[in-house]
Amino acid sequence: MGFPWDAMCISRTGTNYGPRAIRDASDQFSFFNANRDLDLSKHYKMADCGDVHVNPGAAVQTMARAEKMVEKIIESGAMPVTIGGDHSITIACVRAFAKKYKGAGLVLVDTHFDTAIDFDGEQLSHTCPIARAVDAGFDPKRIALVGIGGWLNPKSERDYAVEYGIKVFSVEDIWEQGAAEIAKQAAKVASNGTGDVYLTFDIDSIDAAYAPGTGVSTPGGMNSREAITMAYELGKMGISGFDLVEVSPSWDSDGITSRLAVRLILEVLAGNAQK
Repeated sequence: MGFPWDAMCISRTGTNYGPRAIRDASDQFSFFNANRDLDLSKHYKMADCGDVHVNPGAAVQTMARAEKMVEKIIESGAMPVTIGGDHSITIACVRAFAKKYKGAGLVLVDTHFDTAIDFDGEQLSHTCPIARAVDAGFDPKRIALVGIGGWLNPKSERDYAVEYGIKVFSVEDIWEQGAAEIAKQAAKVASNGTGDVYLTFDIDSIDAAYAPGTGVSTPGGMNSREAITMAYELGKMGISGFDLVEVSPSWDSDGITSRLAVRLILEVLAGNAQK
C-alpha cells in the first residue's frame, strides 16, 4: 500500500513521490533470490492495494483514511506493507495495528528518535510516530530504536526514550557490534512476551553516500550492506506489519535510494518467511 504524503515534513519535501519511485524501481527486481534459493511468491500472496487518498491540506482526515485502509488489510488476514511518504505515515499504521494486536512490540530503524510529543503544537508531525505509537497502546518496554545518530536529535526526544524505558541502539552500537547482532538484540526487546511486532524502517538511517534521496540525508549512518543485514535479521523476528518511509526521489541520484528501498523491503519479507 502506498501512502504518498509529505505534508507533515519539517525538512526537504518530496517523499509524497516515494511510493511511485519505489514501485517503478521494483520492476528491476524478482521475487526469487538465487543466493538463498528463496522464492517469496511461494511464501506470500501479494497484492498492491493502491494508494491512500490524501488531502494535502487535511492531516487529520488523511490519517483517518489511511488508518481505515490499514485496518481493512489487517482484518482480511493480510500483513500490511506500507510505502511512504514522510514518517508521519507510521502514525496511521500503528494506530490500526494497535487495535488488532494488543501489547504489540515495535522496532524503529532511524537516525532520529521520533519521540517528539509534538512539533510546534502539531502532534501528527513526522517527528512524532513513536510517541503516537505509545499513545495508541504500544508497550514502551517492547519498543526498540535502532541506528540513532548523536548529532541529529534534540535532548527532549532522548529524554522521552529514557523516561519511558525505550531501548535505544545507536549507530555506534552497529559499528562496534555489527548489524546482525544489534538486530537480534532489538528483536529480543520487541518480541518479548508477544508474537506481534511492527517494524518501521526510515531510509535516512542509511549513510547519505548510499541513500541521498531523503529529506534529512545522514552522514555516518549505516552503509547499504549493514542496512540489508539489518532488514533481513529484523524480518526473522516475525513481523505482522511493516513500513518503509522517507524516500524522496527528487533528491535522489540515479534512483539508487529507491532501488535500495526495494531491496530492504524484499529482505524484510525474506527474513520473515524464514523465521
